[in-house]
Amino acid sequence: MRIRDQHPTLPILVLSQYVEERYAADLIAGRGGALGYLLKDRVADVADFVQTVEQIAAGATVFDPEVVAQLLSRRAQDERMLRLTGREATVLALIAEGKSNQAIAQTLYITEGSVEKHITSVFSKLELEPDQSGNRRVQAALAHIAHSGDTPQSGETR
Repeated sequence: MRIRDQHPTLPILVLSQYVEERYAADLIAGRGGALGYLLKDRVADVADFVQTVEQIAAGATVFDPEVVAQLLSRRAQDERMLRLTGREATVLALIAEGKSNQAIAQTLYITEGSVEKHITSVFSKLELEPDQSGNRRVQAALAHIAHSGDTPQSGETR
């Protein structure tokens, strides 16, 4: 943020249509003056909005509760990902690419049984309990993508 570089104590208010987690995290991590991050669709009451602007101008930090919730959720997810061993993280990345257990075994030169053990460990460490939908593999892949910042391009298969 060039404004923060040039004017480190300047209060900043971000009005956004949706939560940009990385931007919000960078904003929080940056040293400087007061700041706020509000979602446009939740700024309905003019008096509340004016009060929030005045609070930020006076040096307060104000974040929309939805922004805070998403940042905390991402942090919890990142902490779970840190529990994985290097091999488990590799297996998870291959799952996210859409590879079968057999393909993962061939790629890593291990047995399918070893792949299954790694996957079970990944599910456990990511706190993905078995349920009726049977979509833990998809949930694990989504956790990997969210953590790594990878976003498949339209039409790209993973």
